[in-house]
Amino acid sequence: MREYIDHTFEEGIRLRQHCAGILHDPLMEAAKLMTTCLSAGGKILACGNGGSAADAQHFAGELVNRFEGDRPGLASVALTHDASVITSIANDISFEQVYARQVQALGREGDVLLLISTSGDSPNVLAAADTAAEIGMPVIALTGRNGGALGHHAAVTVHLNIPHASTPRVQEMHITCLHILCGIIDQTLFGANS
Repeated sequence: MREYIDHTFEEGIRLRQHCAGILHDPLMEAAKLMTTCLSAGGKILACGNGGSAADAQHFAGELVNRFEGDRPGLASVALTHDASVITSIANDISFEQVYARQVQALGREGDVLLLISTSGDSPNVLAAADTAAEIGMPVIALTGRNGGALGHHAAVTVHLNIPHASTPRVQEMHITCLHILCGIIDQTLFGANS
């Protein structure tokens, strides 16, 4: 058990060090898209499946409420939280459309869609990217491994890829990236003391 614990920490440290060297530019691009959207009165829609659904809700919560400091709420909606909407779409249309239908209903040109998928191959996330492209919404993709189909999707404006095979390690870096984005958004829109 001690070896497993040590290995897990060490693997996470190595991945963080690697990502620190490759994610500066895409993180700054993603943050710019988000701050431009929010300052113009737009909103950020976020979704994913499983742990990525929880990350989408976490991110939306940080924006709507607060991150590290007090500031006005920012417009963000996690498309993962309404059981009635999700199950009605899944039942009446298909599970593949649970996010695309919500993007169609709630998304507007100038809004931003944040898609979180460890594999990059989730059909419902890919369908949401298609719908966002039709509306004219920029798409930020947060993926793992080799990025999957989402990482190579024409609708993706900014791709934040964690190039690692372990889902837990990828998800740990996803939440780090989301926290970095929250921090940059707060500093850009409200100053260093937010």
